[in-house]
Amino acid sequence: MVSKTYGGAVYGVDASLITVEVNVLQGTKFFMVGLPDSAVKESEQRVESALKYFGYKLPRQKVLINLAPANVRKEGSAYDLTIALGILQASAQLNSEELSQYLIMGELALDGLLRPIKGVLPIAIEARKQGFKGFILPKENAHEAAIVNKLDIIGVESLREAIDFFEGTLEIKPLEIDTRDQFYHSQNEYAADFSQVQGQENIKRALEIAAAGGHNAIMIGPPGAGKTMLAKRIPTILPPLNLHEALETTKIHSVAGKLGTDTGLISNRPFRSPHHTISYAALVGGGSFPQPGEISLAHNGVLFLDELPEFKKNVLEDLREPLEARKVNISRSRASVDFPANFMLIASMNPCPCGYYNHPERECMLQPCKARNYLNKISGPLLDRIDLHVEVTPVSFDEMTAERPTETSEEIRERVIKARQIQTERFKEIPSVYSNATMPPQMVKKICPIDTTGKNLLKKAMENLGLSARAYDRILRVSRTIADLAETEQIQNHHLAEAIQFRSLDRESWGN
Repeated sequence: MVSKTYGGAVYGVDASLITVEVNVLQGTKFFMVGLPDSAVKESEQRVESALKYFGYKLPRQKVLINLAPANVRKEGSAYDLTIALGILQASAQLNSEELSQYLIMGELALDGLLRPIKGVLPIAIEARKQGFKGFILPKENAHEAAIVNKLDIIGVESLREAIDFFEGTLEIKPLEIDTRDQFYHSQNEYAADFSQVQGQENIKRALEIAAAGGHNAIMIGPPGAGKTMLAKRIPTILPPLNLHEALETTKIHSVAGKLGTDTGLISNRPFRSPHHTISYAALVGGGSFPQPGEISLAHNGVLFLDELPEFKKNVLEDLREPLEARKVNISRSRASVDFPANFMLIASMNPCPCGYYNHPERECMLQPCKARNYLNKISGPLLDRIDLHVEVTPVSFDEMTAERPTETSEEIRERVIKARQIQTERFKEIPSVYSNATMPPQMVKKICPIDTTGKNLLKKAMENLGLSARAYDRILRVSRTIADLAETEQIQNHHLAEAIQFRSLDRESWGN
């Protein structure tokens, strides 16, 4: 008798249906075909032990298992439960007509208990798409799968519970959650807030502009000036995730195995801060079977690179294409997958190796040229993709101990949301453009017109400050965002002047 059970395989951030065909024939030995990797092949031992623990047996005949489609590689231990139930059905130890109506996934322990698996959310989405009645999976993953509606989510703790459910001796009610209510209830719950930051008003203003236009930014200043503290508060002023963005973000974290147990939709924008020793594969994504990297885990959120010049140069160069394309393609001999990578890059760095170049009170211990050499660790093409260069100075004692109230993140966010709404309306006919930062170069002159006075101001700034030609488009984009924050249609001279001051690293005099 041939039995069929169904599972799923994740490729990139999407899943595809896997059919597990089991046949018990005359002969001996256990055979598994369909391009299984080592972890899938080892399921024989886990399944045999789990079946014996509950009084069942692995047939002492030829057991043939085919994972279809046979030309697609299968990996991981999540097929254990699918295979175990298929064997029981094929050997007449289980007789259930409902087995084919459920997609089944789970890793078995030797005592038959189920361990959580990765990639549950995209598999659940595929199960609903394929018209399955429900999804049988480890109980610890049930909350994540319950995000998907119109699908019965049956969380089980062991192989025994799964068998009893299909035999009809155990009733398990499908897990139901109100995704929207849970999502909106937990939205914007942050421990940090800009109201906790004393002083640094010019830096807060720069980060507000960055958030309003989706601009990348770099903060440069001495140790202890507050660069990291400010960066960690950027998600608190970004517009809230909508349901579509939350689903995209949750899928990526599900595939990477970064969701905790009993976790539903991610409701807050992610903030990822990898260490500067990170490898290419960990930052961009990769592996023999491609997995998302930090830039994809930061999708719809913030990627913070602290001490930017200390990152390996080849790792930083690999950021250039994702910053433009908003996605990353990982190609291997076995697979080629796309991972979303629509993130806001926030970087920080010391101005020189000792950290005190341009410090108002402490003297740099190195020659001034060392500051320029330190900056040169960051390539021009990468620096070209960073719109705002923000110089951070230490907070004085008087500012630090001042009792005056400071703006909360909520107050700043309200202005950011209004500016983003203006941009959404402006770019509503262009699907790939959603903010001023993603505006293609050919649109800049049309969207960011300036009058003769503004052109003269920009020309004089570029000549007197030694700004590079690449700064021209960036200044226009940032000035457009400043105008949006002010809710004005026309870019005015003071908008341009404010944008010009954020190109400090383009100045030929910087670090010399």
